[in-house]
Amino acid sequence: MILVIEDELTMTRALQDAFEHHGYSVKIARNGETGLRLALSEHPDLILLDVMLPGQDGFDVCRLLRADGFSAPIVMLTARSEEVDRVVGLEIGADDYVTKPFSMRELVARVKAHLRRASHNTAGLPQCSFGDVHVDFTKVTITRAGRSVPMTSTEWSILQLLAEHRNEIVTREQILNHVWGYETYPDSRTVDTHVLNLRHKLEVDPRNPRYILTVHGFGYKFIG
Repeated sequence: MILVIEDELTMTRALQDAFEHHGYSVKIARNGETGLRLALSEHPDLILLDVMLPGQDGFDVCRLLRADGFSAPIVMLTARSEEVDRVVGLEIGADDYVTKPFSMRELVARVKAHLRRASHNTAGLPQCSFGDVHVDFTKVTITRAGRSVPMTSTEWSILQLLAEHRNEIVTREQILNHVWGYETYPDSRTVDTHVLNLRHKLEVDPRNPRYILTVHGFGYKFIG
């Protein structure tokens, strides 16, 4: 089920029609408070979340959902084109963003890619440990110093890819293709922001990482 949290009636109807046409069940929330309640009670497979909402805005909703352990993909819909707004959304846990006006065909493709990735969130590498972190890719669990670490599905996919290519350089283009997997990619800053989120969750000092290293001009390398 896809949960659409959007206050514009014309937009909600267009989104509902488009995704129901592709065989998805869709529920609608017209404000942040209702959307938050439905997300936590209905456990949707993906959320389309507008930034500009009455009451709690999309940033607040995304932040609260991630704090509550909600891990399914969140795609933010925004009329804001400034990079800082996109980065804020990614830093608080959004998986992707689409700037209005957008192509419905592209949005459907993005949603399908996120749902496909989330439903195959396992890797050939069953487990790995580094520092005080233990990752079980089969059970989709991760602990740090014995405590569970919440992860979004996008963060899982990036970590899996890096771990499967341990001690190898993984380019930003490889990450974009593996994680997002649709023709119109987000910019490489999206990858950098998700990697930074991973560092904050897994590294002792995110500013001086020991395990997820930047290879300037190329991408990233996992040393674990």
